[in-house]
Amino acid sequence: MKQRKLNYRFHNPNSAEDTIDFLCKLLIEANAGKVERAIEEAASKCAEESECIAEPDDIEKAEEPVSIRLRRAR
Repeated sequence: MKQRKLNYRFHNPNSAEDTIDFLCKLLIEANAGKVERAIEEAASKCAEESECIAEPDDIEKAEEPVSIRLRRAR
């Protein structure tokens, strides 16, 4: 018996700009923890090499939730 190849098509009613905006926000939210850890590691490494930079414990963290919503095309 011959296997059938599946073919998927997705309809996106949003504009290209809205789609890009949504995907960027989604990826930023998904990688926020990795970025924060990388910044803290870089800051602590620089602080060890030079005393010009504040220690990671002295840095204020901005905890703003990112809200993602899907906007429909009109």
